[in-house]
Amino acid sequence: MAIPTIDLSPFFKEGDEYEFEDERKKAIEIIKEASSEYGFFQIVNHGVPLDLMSRAIRLSKTFFEFSSEEKLKYSPGAGAPLPAGYSKQPDHSADKNEYLLMFQPQSGFNILPSNPPDFRDVLEEIFVYLRKTGELLETILNDCLGLPPGFLKEYNEDRSWDFLVALRYFPATETENNGISEHEDGNCVTFVIQDEVGGLELKKDGNWIPVVPSESTIVVNISDVIQVLSNNKFKSATHRVVRSKERSRHSFAFFYSLHGDKWVEPLPQFTEEIGAEPKYRGFLYKDYQAMRMRNKTHPPSRPQDVITINHYAVSTE
Repeated sequence: MAIPTIDLSPFFKEGDEYEFEDERKKAIEIIKEASSEYGFFQIVNHGVPLDLMSRAIRLSKTFFEFSSEEKLKYSPGAGAPLPAGYSKQPDHSADKNEYLLMFQPQSGFNILPSNPPDFRDVLEEIFVYLRKTGELLETILNDCLGLPPGFLKEYNEDRSWDFLVALRYFPATETENNGISEHEDGNCVTFVIQDEVGGLELKKDGNWIPVVPSESTIVVNISDVIQVLSNNKFKSATHRVVRSKERSRHSFAFFYSLHGDKWVEPLPQFTEEIGAEPKYRGFLYKDYQAMRMRNKTHPPSRPQDVITINHYAVSTE
């Protein structure tokens, strides 16, 4: 099985607004099906320059090859919603990776490296491109869900909680190969750029589907906020990273998020207006994110105690 790939070029074509309407409708239908069946798809002709994607991966590899002493110069400061800067998963964690996290370029929380040269500029540039991709996908998902024009954009207009993560997954050992444990993302939509090593896998119907790398594609996964707003019409994708024995895996993940003070609950279009019961209790986004962060800083001893979106699920008993 392979996840769907969607060509976004019809959304960038200029001219008569009706000229490319059929192509756009076709892409919207594929995304609608992929979002409900998989929660995962890939996009091509997405507007992010391919040479920028390649440079970002190349410079990221160079940064992560620096000594621990050098990388730790960019350790997170206090006060940010998430640890902006360089971090490495603690030794006791099941996840085996290190990462560099940044908020939007003008954020005072960012602690970005000065080496390698141009890395900071490339990070800021690709952040802006991926944010534009997020805004486009948000508009498309709005259409897929049949919401009033501009509904999601107005609901989610504050972009200050979006963040970008450069990741390095260490080579697997003889006894374990977990890069990041199976999970769903807690934000709205996530975009992943991966190198040629691979290892990203999607869970569907109990089976794991490899997401085969391609240098021109960006992986998109629907996340928890969209699943809740749509009352499970769209699926927050369960995924993981499996490490290779031969070499490290490098990737970028852009989390198109929601401001922490936003209230999240199933929309009336998917509940009372169609006579359906809400499948989730409402919650403040920052409260959910705080619990997810605690999963990482204080991993529960039992897997069933890890907080997921099911924490807010309404019991059907």
